[in-house]
Amino acid sequence: MTTIWELDFYSRPIVDENKKKVWEVLICESPTDVDADTKTLFRYAEYCSNSQVNSAQLSESIVRAIEKAGVSPDRIRFFRQSMNNMITKACSDAGIPCQPSRRTYMLNQWLKDRMESVYPQEEGYQSGGNATVAFPLTPPQPLQDALRAQKWGTVALEASALSEMNEWAIDFGEAFPIRQLNLAPDTLVPGLILYSQRALAIAAWMSGLELATVRYDTQDGQQLVLETGVIDRWSLAQLLNMPLQAEAKQFEDRKVAAGGVHFLAIQKSPEEEAFAGFWLLLDV
Repeated sequence: MTTIWELDFYSRPIVDENKKKVWEVLICESPTDVDADTKTLFRYAEYCSNSQVNSAQLSESIVRAIEKAGVSPDRIRFFRQSMNNMITKACSDAGIPCQPSRRTYMLNQWLKDRMESVYPQEEGYQSGGNATVAFPLTPPQPLQDALRAQKWGTVALEASALSEMNEWAIDFGEAFPIRQLNLAPDTLVPGLILYSQRALAIAAWMSGLELATVRYDTQDGQQLVLETGVIDRWSLAQLLNMPLQAEAKQFEDRKVAAGGVHFLAIQKSPEEEAFAGFWLLLDV
């Protein structure tokens, strides 16, 4: 089973005795299963001084985390694009592949909790720091013809049905413990299904992209867009008429009602029961 860690290395709303920003390394395990027990997932936290902000220090922290966990992750995710060079170098020095990703759901929640309950208790705390990270919008890239679906459709499943994902036939995909969001069992979770005779090849390609969200985009033309990594965007379908645009609008409305939860699925045809790909996604 693949082990993925989520990492953040950044200043916190705390200053030391010299009025210099205190930095922190946060590492946690990424739940990739809908039934994951988040209470057992690995966590590691370490403060460091402003003078220790370098890739060597971060690499040493990663090694210490591996020693504490007793296992080395297969790869590490991080969401701060501004720290890309330092984190990439540190992970490389520690011998761990890393990827920019917005699938840092556990890390985001942990940071929020620490902002509310941990940092305010620290000596040198300064309120109002560490604003929410914004992800810039870049123009969607066109997909290669071989990766384009012949058909697509939007659907909705009750949240309770998604808890059975582990019993479905899925070749490529990833989930997270949806029960942590406390959705009502009958909440309708929207999804986009892509249909193609090359479903397996498309799903295999998407499995390496760090899927983040599917979005109805109106800024670069009426279309459905897949956002991956931190800033990458791909055009999935052009919405050339009002009925298709209304369907996409309903998809977005259902996402809001479901707390941002949605999914992307890939199948050969509507008659198929198995999925070449199925990813549970969350707007953050």
